[in-house]
Amino acid sequence: MSLASRALHTRWFVRAPIGLFRSGLGFLAGGRLLMMQHRGRRSGQRRYVVLEVVARPARDRAVVVAGLGPRSQWFRNVRADPRVLVSLGLRRDARARAVVLPPDEGAAVLRAYTDAHPGPWAQLRPVLAEWAAPLARDQGEADWLRVVPVVELRLL
Repeated sequence: MSLASRALHTRWFVRAPIGLFRSGLGFLAGGRLLMMQHRGRRSGQRRYVVLEVVARPARDRAVVVAGLGPRSQWFRNVRADPRVLVSLGLRRDARARAVVLPPDEGAAVLRAYTDAHPGPWAQLRPVLAEWAAPLARDQGEADWLRVVPVVELRLL
């Protein structure tokens, strides 16, 4: 397991930025991170996750990736209930709808991200490949980027 993967599996580390966003200081992330509030699919309780924005196709759109795969709790929750609240830049708790992109569109977004952000991609790629490459082989996919869940958040 890579260092980046270990960090992303460390609860206190991934939850630390939530306090920044909840205190109204999320704008300090400069639009590279967003906080999404979603509902637990079983409990109905509010849940929070801070994610990296991999693309901004429009002012009212932000694209994020389930970096730990389709079993990520936030991803499973937004598939069950796509109504979310997003804090991004100076916007706080904006209503949005989470839409899972088709595999070809998701892979295209990731390819564009690799070109635009080679440094962060160098850190993210091993984490994604760790779980996605074996999953792609099991599904008979030639391109492992096609199995990475990519979600577009459409602000309302």
